[in-house]
Amino acid sequence: MSNILVAGAGGFIGGHLVKRLISDGHKITAVDLKPLENWFQLFENAKNFTLDLKDFSSCLKATKNISEIFNMACNMGGMGFIENNKAECMLSVLINTNLLRACKINQVKKYLFSSSACIYNTNLQKEPFIKGLKEEDAYPAYPEDGYGWEKLFSERMCRHFYEEFGLQTRIVRYHNVYGTYGTFDGGREKAPAAICRKVAEAKIKKLNTIEIWGDGKQTRSFLYIDDCIEGTLKLFYSNYTEPLNIGSDEQVSINQLVDIAEDISSLKLERKYLLDKPKGVRGRSSNNERLKKVLNWNYSVKLKDGIKKTYDWIYKELINNSSNTKKYTRNTDLLI
Repeated sequence: MSNILVAGAGGFIGGHLVKRLISDGHKITAVDLKPLENWFQLFENAKNFTLDLKDFSSCLKATKNISEIFNMACNMGGMGFIENNKAECMLSVLINTNLLRACKINQVKKYLFSSSACIYNTNLQKEPFIKGLKEEDAYPAYPEDGYGWEKLFSERMCRHFYEEFGLQTRIVRYHNVYGTYGTFDGGREKAPAAICRKVAEAKIKKLNTIEIWGDGKQTRSFLYIDDCIEGTLKLFYSNYTEPLNIGSDEQVSINQLVDIAEDISSLKLERKYLLDKPKGVRGRSSNNERLKKVLNWNYSVKLKDGIKKTYDWIYKELINNSSNTKKYTRNTDLLI
């Protein structure tokens, strides 16, 4: 049993991680910037705090008597958000910087930083259905502006804190994580959640069209949340200290993603392409060769299965919220 801090515990990945760590028997301190009532999942057998970890004094407070840290905290969202909020995304560098400084003072033993596939050189992502991105493809550096630069710089900070101060750091590069208990509207949602929501709304409201950002030919690979958590823990408790992809290599176009959601809902919608909307790089997918070699593990949830779980949850949320003023139905299994 360890005393573990999860930063960003009120968010999508953070909430699922807290649930898993509690089930594994750890003592959890859960911290997020959002008020507790806005956390996606909230557990009574964790110590839950609302703190701004961009502030150094808050980091010192949060890391006291902590042995291990999972840093999931950042200001982020889907492509529409990160392309229009570059400065705000870059301010997340203060979270990682001040948590690392606090680790040194409070003698934290191990630290995981949640990085992103957005750190990869965008010159390698100009065509659909590209080869999977390998970890070494991060350099020479030309990441997504704003969000990607913040993540890449923070990776380097983790590396140097390991080299100079002996802090055991782990760096995970997530590739488009999706699933239940996450954002699906409001502007911060990612493609799987947005498409599931749009198709579910079409079914509920008996609509016959769907809006798609771009021409639908841009490609990505998407990782279901259960695999994300499993891969994260396997990396954290391994001896591997270099950045590592945690993603799927099941690359699909946005049009194909819509096909999957339509099949699940038994709909066929007319597609309206919004060519002026943010759409990011043309193609992106994870190369999992090093993941399989280093961790002897790979993702297991196929895209169609994960999208069905996500669609079913979002559909239920939309039905429930049509007669409920609450924004989302939170995970109340262990709600305070």
